[in-house]
Amino acid sequence: MPIILVLLALLFFSAPVHAEHPRILFDQGHGQAFVIEKNDDLQLSGLARTFANQGYEVSSTAHPLTSQLLDQTDALVISGAFTPFSTAEIARIRQFVAAGGRLVIMVHIASPVLPLLLNLGVDIANGVIREKQQILDNQPLNFRTSSLQPHPLTKNLDFFSLYGSWPVRPISANGQILAFTSARSWVDLSGDQQQSPGDAVQSFGVLVENRINRGKLLVFGDDALFQNRFLNDNNQRLAANLGRWLTKTAKPVGQEI
Repeated sequence: MPIILVLLALLFFSAPVHAEHPRILFDQGHGQAFVIEKNDDLQLSGLARTFANQGYEVSSTAHPLTSQLLDQTDALVISGAFTPFSTAEIARIRQFVAAGGRLVIMVHIASPVLPLLLNLGVDIANGVIREKQQILDNQPLNFRTSSLQPHPLTKNLDFFSLYGSWPVRPISANGQILAFTSARSWVDLSGDQQQSPGDAVQSFGVLVENRINRGKLLVFGDDALFQNRFLNDNNQRLAANLGRWLTKTAKPVGQEI
């Protein structure tokens, strides 16, 4: 079956996109409910438009992630996967990064992406974070993080906002946490919807970078932060930084992995 790519650049520009432009591919073949072709509040068209306005070629695919498909892109975005990745896909994604590609994963639920994350040197906790500082709209699941490490992704940022984040941490010597919660944040391990003695209370990572050979990947514990509803102010600046980070790839255009 031929691979169908939806080129968003055609939607946003009257001039054609040239092949030498860095290429960003959104995976939409793993049950994603929030996609780049729709403009509703929870969709990702604003994020795709941010990348396209930076001059990048933006596309999506609902097909399995094969070597042939990944050979045709420079950066891969996996946001809000609801169904798991096959063993073959996990191997191909790792191979893509190791060859110099860039990858970003934004987590909606942990279980579908856990095997992929572990293969890529990142672990994720079994509950979402509830914060006690910098809370948004009186909702402990929604909060700002201002504990940011110096990095191209956090350039010109004092904070960014999250709307239901899982704790993430590197399990590779090449990994680092780029953004943390406060030390008062907690995860409801007991499942009683209130803080109790058995719950984890500490500073958690919400953004991790890892390097595999020539390539790099980022993992956000939240997939809502780039949805249209929340893509404003600092989150918009973060999205622009992400676009620049994604396209600093060591993988030459057209290179076979």
